[in-house]
Parts: sequence; structure tokens; C-alpha cells
Amino acid sequence: MYIKSIKIKDFRNYEVLDLEFNEKVNIILGSNAQGKTNLMEAIYISSIGRSFRTSKDTDMIRFGQDALKDKMSFSKDDRDLDIEIIISKDHKKTVKVDGVRIKKTSQLLDNVYIVIFSPDDLKIVKDEPEKRRRFIDKELCQIKPSYYSDLLDYKKVLLERNTYLKEINVDPDMMDVWDRQLAKYGASLMIKRNEFIDKISLISKDIHQGITNNKEILSLKYDSNIKFVDDMKSLEDNFYEILKRSFDNDIKMRTTTRGPHKDDIEFFIENEDNKINVRNFGSQGQQRTAALSLKLAEIDIIKKETGEDPILLLDDVLSELDLERQEFLIKTLSYNQLFITTAEMHQKILSEFPDATVYEVVKGKVEKQL
Repeated sequence: MYIKSIKIKDFRNYEVLDLEFNEKVNIILGSNAQGKTNLMEAIYISSIGRSFRTSKDTDMIRFGQDALKDKMSFSKDDRDLDIEIIISKDHKKTVKVDGVRIKKTSQLLDNVYIVIFSPDDLKIVKDEPEKRRRFIDKELCQIKPSYYSDLLDYKKVLLERNTYLKEINVDPDMMDVWDRQLAKYGASLMIKRNEFIDKISLISKDIHQGITNNKEILSLKYDSNIKFVDDMKSLEDNFYEILKRSFDNDIKMRTTTRGPHKDDIEFFIENEDNKINVRNFGSQGQQRTAALSLKLAEIDIIKKETGEDPILLLDDVLSELDLERQEFLIKTLSYNQLFITTAEMHQKILSEFPDATVYEVVKGKVEKQL
């Protein structure tokens, strides 16, 4: 699988762009605020229909314009594939796959697999739990469209329940309707999350040992807000009972205080001396290495689940790593189509890509270097 070309109109600071890509390595050079990350964003939204930078689609429309158009051409399984996304200022979104309009985002999810590395990803271990939940949701939505449906249903019921909790008089019988639905969808999410974290923990453990020359062992643990049991019916019943017991507190707080919307991941590093919680006691270097291992494991798990090598976007992430980790990352990703944005690249890293295509971005204009 690889991206062949992109055509965008009125996307961020790009008025018009029509660009063909290298099947293997694409290096995008440019100073800050020229449009490098905007180009990565335009590529990324073809995978899940959403930005990795904003929750508001209209933020991506060029200032003063009414709509954006983003069309990507891919090669997958020896056939060509087009994905076109049009977003207007009135929040209307049209998505077409090979010219056929799709009605649900879930119909887009298993067409193209893209993994992005950004400086923010290297802070995922240290950042707030919401970032780690977003990571889980994003990856599971790509590889399991059924998870996307469960997540949408859960969020819809959660919003309705929270809205009702803000009413002056809350009827327990009315609340029970939402409790049962929330328990049903929530249990499904938790089962899939636990399975995913178990898998990615094993993969990231091996990767982390490679990065640290076998000096450290990384492990991940699903930190469920509801006591986890690996049985759907039991988990659903447990969640339902917890919602009942939390009723008075939820009324007081005017929000749903228990459920998978409060989940987290714990990271542990073990060496010959001790075992530590990386988020609370790890050094910045350990936190970044754990995050790098997690992101690299993401690539492997997509390959195992889908049989496809995902397309990789490295958005200004090399500058955040020392040369040794840069080299490890580059060598690990040699089998995937790569897009690398950077203000400058070390000559030693450039030498790893003798056949790369290099582009320069200046104020929303992209030129291929010869």
C-alpha cells in the first residue's frame, strides 16, 4: 500500500496543490509555519476522515473560503483507489471512495492505514489520560470498524445521560434506560481495549528491549475505570451495578463519574535494579523511549491485524530524538512508505535514503528538488 498523489484545494494555507509522491521515501523540508504539518494533515484525514490536530473539521478550511477539497490516490493490492473529502463551512462533509459517496465513516476506515508520529506522541506517557484514550480509540477504529460503531453509540448515550443529569429533577427510572445502554456499549469497548493493550504490550516490550540494548523491559497495563473481567455479560452487569451505586454522586457532580471514558494505560519499566511506573517516576528519556516503542508497536499490530504495511508520517519528530534513536527509527521503518517533515536533516540520516524524493515547502507552495 502506498500513496500515489494528492490534490488539495483551500486546505489550511494551501490554495491549490497537485503533487505526486515517491513509492518509498518522501522528505519534506521547510522552516516552521510554512505548511509541512498541514500537508501531513491533508494526507492523514484520508484514513479515518478526521484530523489529528483538531476536532473541528472547519478549522482546516483556508481562511476566507467556503470549503476545502482533498483527494488522495493510493495503490493497494495492485489496484488504484481514490478517496475524496469535501468539507464546507456549514459543517457538511462529503466522503467518496472511488467516486461513490459513503454514508458512514466506518465505511472509510478499512481502506487506508496511516500511522503518524509527532512530537506530541512522544509525550503520550506523561500527558493526561485523555491522550492515551485517544490513542487507543484511534488505533482500534482503524483496525476494527465495529469498535468505531460501539464508540459512537457509547459517546451518544453518555452525552444524553450527562445532559439529563444537569436537569433540576432527575427520574431514576428514566436514568435506568441510559444506564443499561451505557453498560452494554461500555462493556464492548472495554473487552476490545483490554485485548488491544495485551497485544501491543507484548510487541512494544520486544521493541523497547531493542532500543535500550536489553537494559530495560517495558510492560503496559489496561487501567480500567470499571473492575475488568474478561466476560462480556459479567462486565456489562458490573458496569450497570456501578452506575446504580454512583447515582447520588453523579447527581451531585452533574456528570457520569464512572465508565470507560475514564480509562487509562499504565506503563512500567523493569531493569536489574527495580520496576517503576514510567509516568510517575521515569526520566524524560525513559518516557520518550516508552512512547516510541508504543508507536512502533502500533505499526506492527496494524500489519498483524490487516495484513497491510501502514503508511507512516513522521512530522517533525526526528528533531525530538537523539541521533541513535533517529537511526533506530529509520531502520525499523524501512519497509513502509515514509513521509518525513523536518526543518533540516542530519546528513547521516539522509544517506540512508539515496532514492528519496525531497520536497521544499515555502508559504503553502511545494517544489520537488532535483
